[in-house]
Amino acid sequence: MRSVRFEHLLAGTAIALALALTSYADSAFAQSEAPITVAVPMPESADLPPPSLKDIAPADITAKPEAAPAKPEAVPAKPEVAAPAPAQKPAESTSSAPASTGSTFTTASVADTAIVEKFRDQLAAGKFDRILGGKKERATVQAFYSSRDFAPLWIADGRLSERAKAAAAYLAGVDADGLDPSEYPTPQIKSGMEPEALAEAEIKFTDAVLTFARHAMSGRVHYSRVAADIIYDLAKPDPANVLVRVANAKDAAAALDSLNPPQPQYQALKAKLAAARKGTDVEKPIIPSGPVLKYGKEKKGKDVKEIVMEDPRVPALRERFGIKDADGDTTYDKTLSHTIAKFQKEQGINATGQLTQATLDAINGPKREKTVDIIIANMERWRWVPRDLGHTYVMVNIPDYTLRVMRDGKLVWKTKIVVGKPNLPTPLLTAEMKFITVNPTWNVPPSIIQNEYLPALQADPQAMERIGLKVEQDRDGNVRIWQPPGDRNALGRIRFNFPNKFLVYQHDTPDKHLFAHDKRAYSHGCMRVQDPLKYGEVILGLALPNENYTADRLQKMFGGSEININFPQNIPVHLTYQSAFVDDAGNLQIRDDVYGRDARLLAVLKGSDRKMADIAIDRPKGSSSAPVKMPPGTFGGGGGGGVSFFDRLFGGTPEPAPKPRARVGANDRPGSR
Repeated sequence: MRSVRFEHLLAGTAIALALALTSYADSAFAQSEAPITVAVPMPESADLPPPSLKDIAPADITAKPEAAPAKPEAVPAKPEVAAPAPAQKPAESTSSAPASTGSTFTTASVADTAIVEKFRDQLAAGKFDRILGGKKERATVQAFYSSRDFAPLWIADGRLSERAKAAAAYLAGVDADGLDPSEYPTPQIKSGMEPEALAEAEIKFTDAVLTFARHAMSGRVHYSRVAADIIYDLAKPDPANVLVRVANAKDAAAALDSLNPPQPQYQALKAKLAAARKGTDVEKPIIPSGPVLKYGKEKKGKDVKEIVMEDPRVPALRERFGIKDADGDTTYDKTLSHTIAKFQKEQGINATGQLTQATLDAINGPKREKTVDIIIANMERWRWVPRDLGHTYVMVNIPDYTLRVMRDGKLVWKTKIVVGKPNLPTPLLTAEMKFITVNPTWNVPPSIIQNEYLPALQADPQAMERIGLKVEQDRDGNVRIWQPPGDRNALGRIRFNFPNKFLVYQHDTPDKHLFAHDKRAYSHGCMRVQDPLKYGEVILGLALPNENYTADRLQKMFGGSEININFPQNIPVHLTYQSAFVDDAGNLQIRDDVYGRDARLLAVLKGSDRKMADIAIDRPKGSSSAPVKMPPGTFGGGGGGGVSFFDRLFGGTPEPAPKPRARVGANDRPGSR
C-alpha cells in the first residue's frame, strides 16, 4: 500500500515539474520573439483602396486611363499627435521624380491634410465644376486625384510647390508659342489662407494646366471655325495622363513644353516668331514701286545691244542683297539681275531676273506686326496637323504651290502644282495615298455638274460632246457625266488617289502652260502636278521599291483602259496651308493668303468669341458627293416612251452614252475638283 502511494507521489511530482518546465520555455520563447514581432509592420486598420492610375504610362497622354472610383474613405484620417511634430518636407519632394511604374501615388503632409479633406469633399460635391467645365471633366480629374489619395499636386505646406512655381513660370511665357498667357492664369497663394481657399487654388492651377494642354495639342481655335473644308484628326490629350506626366516629371516646365507640336517646321517658325518680335530681318527700309527693271540683250537687225536701265532704287536693292558696287551707281546690271533671279526662285516666283511688282512685294515683305500675326496663324495650323507625319509622306503647301515627297525628314523630290481657285479652294486634310491610276476616267463631281455643266447643257445640248464628255442617267434620275481615258482627259494620263470626303486628288493635266505662272490657283480643288510621270516614279520607288517603275515604264502603259497600281503600304498625304515657313536655307518665307485663311483665323483669335473658339461648330455638309438628280428620262435613261424631259427642255435627244468598261481598284469613281 505504501509502495503504491509512493509511486503516485513520484508521478505527481514529475507532472508538476513538466508543467513548470513548459511554462518556463514558453516564457523564454516569447521574450526572444518580442523584438521580431515589433519589427514586423502591421497592416493599417483603414480600408484603403489601391491607387487607380499606377499602371498608366505617362508617355501616351492621349490614351484614356483606367478610371478609378473615388471613395471618401481613401483619404487617410488625420493623425492624432500628442505633441507638435517637427516640420515635414512637402509631399512632392518624394513624388516629383518619375516612379518606376508610372504611378502618381503620394500622401499629403500633415500640414496639407486639412486641404486634402476639403479638396476631396468639394470636388466630389461638384463645387469645382464651374472651374473645370462640368461633370464630365470633373470625373477624369477626380480619378487622377483619387489615385494619389487627393494629395495636392501644386500646393505643399500651404504654399506653391516648386513644381507649381516652374509650371507657373512656363505658362507666363507661352506667348513664345503664339498663345496668350492670360488664358492660363495660375492662382496666387497668400500666407494663412484657409483650407477651402487652398483647395480652390489647387483646382484652378490644374485647370490652367489642362487648358494649356488642350490648346497646345489640339489648337487654340478649332479648325471648324475657320472653314468647312478643313478636317484633321486632332491629337486630343487625356487630362489624367497630362497630370500624370507633369506629376512624374523632374522638370514641370519641360513636361508642359513637350505638349507643343514636335514637327521641325513648327519649331523653326517658333524661332522666327521670336526674331520677328525683336524686329530682326523684318524692319528694313521699304523699296518704292516703279517701272519693271530688266537686264539682257536685244537684237535690232544685225546689231545686238545690251539692255541698260537705270533707276534710283538700284543702290537700295544692292544694299538689301549685300552687293558691293560703286557708290551712287544706278545701273540695273547683270550681277543684280542674277541675284534677283535667285531670290525669285527661292520665293516661288518665275525666275526672270526682272524686278516686277510681285518681286518687289516679296523683297519688302509684310510689316513686322503683320509678320508676327502670319507666323502665329501658321503655328496654330501646325497644331491641327498629325504629330507623326510619317516615315514617308507627301506634303502639299497650297500658298507656295509646291508638293514635296519626304522620307526620314529629308526631301526626296519637289515639284510645282496647280491648286484650287480662291472660290473653289483645295481643302486642308490628311489622308493616305493607296494607289495610282494610269489612264484614269474623269468622273465629273456632282458640284461641277450642278453648277457648271447643267447650265452649259441648257444653253447648248451638244456642249459636253464637243469637249469629249459623256452624259448618262440611270433609272433613279441620277446624272453622270464622265470623260474616258485619253490625251484630252482633264486628269491627263495619271492620277494619285488618297480617298477623302472632299473628293480631291493629285493628277496630270493637259494644261502644262499654267506651270509657268507664279500664282497657280486655277483648278476646282484638285492638285495638278507639273511632272506626274516623275512623281509616279518617285512614289512607286518608295512604295514598291522592287518593281522598278520608271517614268518611261509608266508612259508605255498609256492606253484606253484604266490600270490601277496598288500600294502594299499607304503613304500619308498632308494638304497644308503654310503661308509662312522656313525654307531649306533657314530663311523665313511669306506667301500670299490666297484663300484668306490667315485673315479668318486671326479674326477668330482676336474676336469676341475667342473664349469658345476651341469648341467645334457644326458646318453644313457639302453637296459635292451627293448625286445630281433630274427627272428620269432627261438624258435618255430609263424614262419610258414618248417625248423626254430632255426634248422639252433642250430641244433635242442625245444618243445614249455607253457605259465605261469595268475597272479594278479602290475608289472606282473618285471625283475631281
